[in-house]
Amino acid sequence: MNVVSNTPAAFGRRSAFQSSPSPSPAPAAFAAPERKTAATPPPTGAAELRAACLARIDPSALANATPDQLYGDIERLIAEIADEQRIQINGREQRQLANELVHDMVGLGPLEPLLEDDSITDIMVNGPDKIFAERHGKLLLTSARFRDVGHVANVAQRIAAAIGRRVDESSPMVDARLADGSRVNIIFPPLALNGACISIRKFARRRINFDTIVANGSATTQMAKVLRLASAARLNIIISGGTGAGKTTLMNALSQTIDPGERIITVEDAAELQLQQPHVVRLETRPPNLEGSGEVTQRDLVRNALRMRPDRLIVGEVRGAEAFDMLQAMNTGHDGSMSTIHANTTRDAVTRIENMVQMGQPNLPLRAIRTQIVSAVDLIIQLERMRDGVRRISQVTEVIGLEGDVVTMNDIFQFEYEGENPDGTLRGRFKVSRIRPSFWSRLQYFNLDSAWAAAMEDPSAL
Repeated sequence: MNVVSNTPAAFGRRSAFQSSPSPSPAPAAFAAPERKTAATPPPTGAAELRAACLARIDPSALANATPDQLYGDIERLIAEIADEQRIQINGREQRQLANELVHDMVGLGPLEPLLEDDSITDIMVNGPDKIFAERHGKLLLTSARFRDVGHVANVAQRIAAAIGRRVDESSPMVDARLADGSRVNIIFPPLALNGACISIRKFARRRINFDTIVANGSATTQMAKVLRLASAARLNIIISGGTGAGKTTLMNALSQTIDPGERIITVEDAAELQLQQPHVVRLETRPPNLEGSGEVTQRDLVRNALRMRPDRLIVGEVRGAEAFDMLQAMNTGHDGSMSTIHANTTRDAVTRIENMVQMGQPNLPLRAIRTQIVSAVDLIIQLERMRDGVRRISQVTEVIGLEGDVVTMNDIFQFEYEGENPDGTLRGRFKVSRIRPSFWSRLQYFNLDSAWAAAMEDPSAL
């Protein structure tokens, strides 16, 4: 397919193209974190070549061109123009410029190589020459660069436009999702003082199961067995942790034990769950439009989900008044429901749930809230991204009941730090409580009590 016009005016003025993003070099090699070197200067004549190529590209043909076709046509065009204008450019620079232009037209510019790297989980753009990425739990400054502040703004606006939103000075914040499911947050000047900032939480392309979690050092084999049994016994589970601790990843792993015959309804701010069961209904919130109307909150969706006859309700992240409706669902026959919250410990998670319920029901007595929590929640799993970059399950705690006004809890597993290995990874062990859990009758109901007892006697965590 030929995307090249025979007349220089086919594409229009250069500024028309520059409203779309444009990338930096294709290889996204990581620079050392402490080095803040400037972007690699473009080859001699690259700016002239870029302008000449843009002037001769036919925009009407871009819609039907695949990236491979586009790359081939543009590389030939670059060679032709370089010969015509006697611009010195070697093969590597030619391929680099072709890659940049392709990413400009059909991708997100210099972010494309980072998005394609499966070892990267987060991408953070703090300015045209400060693009950070998280790899294996560590933040590193990458060698990727934008041309200038306007280039960053163009990429941000392209992301927003793809979901029918806009981001500019009058609407400076937006949450979006890329085509592959990656979650994006954009904040624009004047709120962002150094220019547009983009944060991308990448969508995992491969399914993470408990075998992978154990192999990564996030849990022991014994813990994986116990959590599988907890999900299979339809315990109500809260997954707690900080930002980027792996809460959604663990929920995806837990969901793999759900019976295919169950009807599951998920409620999320940004759809990230990757459930593989055949009977899944996915609901996603909707932000207000430019006039400030039309917003659909998580609480609205949770309430509606309860009318859709779910067997299990999975709330992607509870952060407000929808906590009350989530507890209601767990207390009204929707056993096996799950949710995630932000908290530092399992005890803090209970306190946060109390506070969020009071946001929606300010007149509800505290004892009534705690009674509902202990009746609804069976298990709280605490995740932590530790200083060695490894995401670990640091606590697995059962919610037992109330003693007076105090919620009683028992740590089934608790990570105890012991030291640091020569390679910088943390060394520790899990303290295991073999006390019969308060939900023993539910394990018996599902004929899983013997399996639970056998798993708890497994010495693999010691």
